[in-house]
Amino acid sequence: MADLILEARDIVKNFGRVMALRGADFGVQTGEVVALVGDNGAGKSTLIKCLAGVEQPDAGEVLFEGRPVTLHTPTQARALGVETVYQDLALAADLDPAANLFLGRETTRGGVLGKLGFLDKAAMHRQAAEAFDSLGVGIQDSSAPVANMSGGQRQGVAVSRAVTWASKVVFMDEPTAALGVVQTRHVLELIRRVRERGVSVVLISHNLPEVFEVADRIEVLRLGERVAQFKRADVGMEDVVGAMTGAITRGEAA
Repeated sequence: MADLILEARDIVKNFGRVMALRGADFGVQTGEVVALVGDNGAGKSTLIKCLAGVEQPDAGEVLFEGRPVTLHTPTQARALGVETVYQDLALAADLDPAANLFLGRETTRGGVLGKLGFLDKAAMHRQAAEAFDSLGVGIQDSSAPVANMSGGQRQGVAVSRAVTWASKVVFMDEPTAALGVVQTRHVLELIRRVRERGVSVVLISHNLPEVFEVADRIEVLRLGERVAQFKRADVGMEDVVGAMTGAITRGEAA
């Protein structure tokens, strides 16, 4: 497949006697939304963790822009422009949206105060407001802790943080799992806005209607291996379910 920005080849990952990935492959092209789907235990989250630097594969290789890379930590992945929104969002509940956006990347003030570690909170709030506005994330009270916000708003803060710092790829792990209908619509629109920026999105989801709404391509994992790749426009949900369950074989679907 041409123009892959991030690729996994023959990834193997074991946890003791449990083989989570059995030579898994995966690829995402520049500026596309690709859905990674599969039943529970298929290896989706493990594969994403290997690509995000959280876990290190036992075998196989990861390529970024065509070059082999070794990602020992999430920090190394972030340096390449790769960010992840996990299911638990990883937000600091007692901090406001701006503080969460700059968590670990705080802006210090100029001069002596900056050398002493004083933060430029005004600049961070200003830049955070611009980021939220550009993505259409409605934050009614930017000074309130995120613990007081709705699930959709918290998801918006987490996505905004990832997109603000990601220049290449954003992984989203079940981003609508705990959201209502209206909040889900906002998150799906966020995914579209991220793609419009030219940033690739990898969507891990069990919700096939949502997958078919926003994905350009669909890759299917089953028992730790990629068993199918589909262009979303060319297939129906029954094809994807068939690949997930084994009703469609690798040769027919891949």
